[in-house]
Amino acid sequence: MSADPLRHELDEAGVLLLTLNRPEARNALDDELTTALSAALNDAADDPGTRAIILTGAGEAFCAGGDLGRFEREWTPSAFRLHSHRLTALIEGIELLEKPVIAAINGAVTGAGTQLALACDVRLAAASARMIFREGRLGIIPSHGGVTRLVKLVGLARARDVLLGGEELSAAEGERFGLLSAVVPDGTVVQAAQERARLALRRSAEAYAAAKRLLAIAADTSLRAGMTAEAFAQSSLIATAEHREAVSRARARRTSG
Repeated sequence: MSADPLRHELDEAGVLLLTLNRPEARNALDDELTTALSAALNDAADDPGTRAIILTGAGEAFCAGGDLGRFEREWTPSAFRLHSHRLTALIEGIELLEKPVIAAINGAVTGAGTQLALACDVRLAAASARMIFREGRLGIIPSHGGVTRLVKLVGLARARDVLLGGEELSAAEGERFGLLSAVVPDGTVVQAAQERARLALRRSAEAYAAAKRLLAIAADTSLRAGMTAEAFAQSSLIATAEHREAVSRARARRTSG
C-alpha cells in the first residue's frame, strides 16, 4: 500500500498542518495529490475547528510543481486546458480560503509549487530553500496565474528580473525580492509557521477574512471601488458580536489601566 500523498495534523489551537508527502518525487503534484489537497482545503474551509492552515513538504523539497508525467501525455489543447484548470482552481482556492494560510517552504520550490506558495497569505522559508524558475527550459511559462500573480506581488520590474534573468533565487534573495515574508534557520520553518499562525489567530476571524478578500480586490481595482468595498465590509463587521465583545474588552482594559 502506498503512503498517503498528503499528511494531516490538527493541533489544539486549530492549526492544520498539511504536508505534501511524495518526497521521492520532490512532492510534485500528480492527480492523486492534487485531489487530496483540494479536498483537504475544502474541508478546512468548512470546519469551524480548523482555524488556520500551514502547507509544507516532506523530505528535501517543498513542491516541484506539476508532475512531469502530465507533459508526456498526448493532449488535445482543450483536454489539457480542462486538466490544467483543476490545478488552477486548487491554487486559486488558497487565495479564496477565508482563514490564515501559511507556506512553510522547507526546501526547493518550482513550477506550480511556487504558485501554491505565492497564493498563501504568508511565506516563510528555510535558509537553504531555493525558488527555481526553469519553465523556459521545458519550453513553457509559469502558468496557473504564475506570471500575473508574480507581477502583482512584486511589481513588473522585479518580475522581469525573476522570470527573464537568473533561473534560481536563494531564500535570502527571495526575501529581498519580496517573494518571501521571512527566512528562518533550517529545521525551524514549520515551528515558525505555527507561531505566525497563532499570531494571525489573535485577529477576529471575520475581520481577517474581510481583510484577505479586500486585499485581493485592491490588487485589481481603483481606489474609489476599493474604498466602497471597504465601507460595505466595515458596516458588516461592526454588527458582529465578535466586534462588540472586542470593543467591550478594550474599554475595560482602558478603565482598569
